[in-house]
Amino acid sequence: MTTKLPPPYRERGGLPLPEEFHLPADDRHVMPDSDAPDDREPLPDGLQQEDPFYDAVTVLKTHFLGRPGILVSGNTPVYYVEEDGRQRIFRPDCYVVFGIDPIAVRRRNGYFIERVGKPLDFVLEIASGSTFRNDLGPKRDLYARLGIGEYWRFDATTEYYPEPLAGERLEGQEYRPLPVARGADGVIRGRSPLLGLVLCWNQGKLRFYDPATGAYLRTLEEAAGGIIAERAARREAEDRADSEAARVRQLEEELRRLRAES
Repeated sequence: MTTKLPPPYRERGGLPLPEEFHLPADDRHVMPDSDAPDDREPLPDGLQQEDPFYDAVTVLKTHFLGRPGILVSGNTPVYYVEEDGRQRIFRPDCYVVFGIDPIAVRRRNGYFIERVGKPLDFVLEIASGSTFRNDLGPKRDLYARLGIGEYWRFDATTEYYPEPLAGERLEGQEYRPLPVARGADGVIRGRSPLLGLVLCWNQGKLRFYDPATGAYLRTLEEAAGGIIAERAARREAEDRADSEAARVRQLEEELRRLRAES
């Protein structure tokens, strides 16, 4: 599927091209033969998006660690070319791509769809006050036309998106909803065929469940907590061992004294 957009997005009826998709007047991002500048930007609504953003990116990075040909990133530049030849940029909150050279992508400091030869496979957007309208409208339309296979949206607050968790799979050039349902435990679940994982909305927390292991993937906080608990348990065991050793030495000393007196 070509990554060029017929007709140009801004010429379509309805929503205009969002400001974040426009290049600056000096065209500093039009670089078909050069690498991207270091133009990283903070999350638009950092405190609203911070926890699910870092959980999504770090959990998926850890899950796919060591598997070749997989790129996991978030809030980093993705470039595409419009029909008029101008290069545009967007920054998904979290994305995954399979079957590429992630080292080459990182060296360029940006994901150039034309140069890599394929669009992103999975995108997750996290709701916030200043981004949700784009996520539901212009971004969704753009992602479909770029050929992004799965598009997921997560709303921790339930205030912005129509559903707290929604996933869609691209069929042809249109998105079709993936099954998402709330369980008796109140957890909303939807399976990502591309990731092989179940995305969960659990009391406002974003979780990833692995059907292969029957457990949630651990967040960095949980992993760190587990390490701290393991270290504490090891210290406690070592303290008990030291105490037992001291008690044994005490008994041995008492036995030697009794023998010497007899």
